Amino acid sequence: MVNNLHPKSDSFLALGPHGFHRIHYLNWGRPHHLHVVVCAHGLTRNARDFDYLARALAAECRVVCPDMPGRGESDWLEHKADYGYPLYVNDCATLMARVSADVALTGWLGRLMRKLSGGPREKVIDWVGTSMGGIIGMMLAAQPHSPIRRLVVNDVGAIIPRSALQRIADYVGKDPRFPTPEELERYLRVIAAPFGPLTDEQWRHLTLHGSKRHEDGSWGLAYDPGIALPLRTGWAKDVDLWSIWDAIRCPTLIVRGSESDLLRHDTAEAMLARGPKARLVEFPGIGHAPTFMSDDQIGTVRDFLLAP
Repeated sequence: MVNNLHPKSDSFLALGPHGFHRIHYLNWGRPHHLHVVVCAHGLTRNARDFDYLARALAAECRVVCPDMPGRGESDWLEHKADYGYPLYVNDCATLMARVSADVALTGWLGRLMRKLSGGPREKVIDWVGTSMGGIIGMMLAAQPHSPIRRLVVNDVGAIIPRSALQRIADYVGKDPRFPTPEELERYLRVIAAPFGPLTDEQWRHLTLHGSKRHEDGSWGLAYDPGIALPLRTGWAKDVDLWSIWDAIRCPTLIVRGSESDLLRHDTAEAMLARGPKARLVEFPGIGHAPTFMSDDQIGTVRDFLLAP
């Protein structure tokens, strides 16, 4: 039976500068499907952000959604300065190696699984990344001999404006506490208002899976406030990732909220003529970042990933 209703949890140990740490991830779909889609979340979010998208894809591929270090059910790092892209990229490379080994079935069982899956005959890995997860995907896809076949970059690009980073730094890591989950949800609706129009059920989903209850009974956000350490040094100028973008060669889809301050429209347009010569889809009335919860957003990603 295809696991398209509830995910299966798994984990592995990844090595950082100060020892090993545990990375938790969710599996959707058949565990040995040759088409694997890795979904990587944004700065303060977690693997459960992709539940809606994963359910829509699980009948036709395996979907793997990791919690990055310091988020969700993954370990918090003792040395907060380790939170950064070198560690995240290394962890995700380890994850891709792990899922590649999972699908490397041989003999009659492998042939049977490939026949039953109706998917590709060779192992493929696609990447869907929101904001920070998109940058991780870009960095991995830009490497020589990258295993990433197709890349979806959600509301992040080759130039990251200093003003947007400062807006994020103003609230990340403050560790607010609330007496009830309902009050936490009201706070989340304010700081995450750029997500656009979500239903009450969708806001509850984001709150439920993005919160934790502390020992004193209060409710807070489910991430280590220490992830904000790299943001506290200030930003003197925009972040330039053109050298990474220009090295990407796989088919790429750029998804953008039409009101995003992190991926400006002029940057997105310039990205279409360089690097992977990507496609651009913009969703009206949304800022940073589309949540892949609505049918139109899910359909856009699904059509791109499952196209022949």
